[in-house]
Amino acid sequence: MFESTPLIRLIDDDDAFRESQKIFLSLCGYQIVDWADPIRFLEEDDPTKPGCLILDIRMPEMTGLELQKALYIRGNKLPIIFLTGHGDIETAVYTMKYGAVDFFEKKGDPMKLKDAVQRACALSQQYWKKKKQENELRRLFDSLTKREKEVILLAVKGYSNKEIASSLYIGPETVKMHCANAYAKLEVGSRLEAYSLLQKIPGIDVNVEKKK
Repeated sequence: MFESTPLIRLIDDDDAFRESQKIFLSLCGYQIVDWADPIRFLEEDDPTKPGCLILDIRMPEMTGLELQKALYIRGNKLPIIFLTGHGDIETAVYTMKYGAVDFFEKKGDPMKLKDAVQRACALSQQYWKKKKQENELRRLFDSLTKREKEVILLAVKGYSNKEIASSLYIGPETVKMHCANAYAKLEVGSRLEAYSLLQKIPGIDVNVEKKK
């Protein structure tokens, strides 16, 4: 997913300007898709495809700021570059608050826009690379049985087999069996490797607990 050519989304109700930017960015080697209407963008765009969004501020149906906030609320991680003919410091600060990566005036240097697009696409690809890794690790963890999860989580927190057995009311040999099964499914060979893997999965607590 993240290794594919980044997709540049371009939203501007000025048809002539939008077309000129589309041509320029296409010549820079990017894949471009454009909209005059932000609402259609929300309906049609695939947010899982890496790339960035180049967004105008003043549009009749939905402003660029309103669209940015809508994406923020949805948890959309697409980097946004504002390109506007009506920029000011206050507006720029506001867009950065909600995650914009750059803010340019339309009459500015197009090469600066090109550089900004390159940086934004790199950020997007890094995000989706990490997301893909997290999803794969989550898949491995979810392949464990309930008991295997209980055992391995206690193991990586520093509990001995005897302590785990006592906590879960099972025998030490059963703990060893569940640990071995968990190692195989997680594709690791030790508690340390299991800890390193599990701590990369959001929502899984592997903090070492202090023993009383």
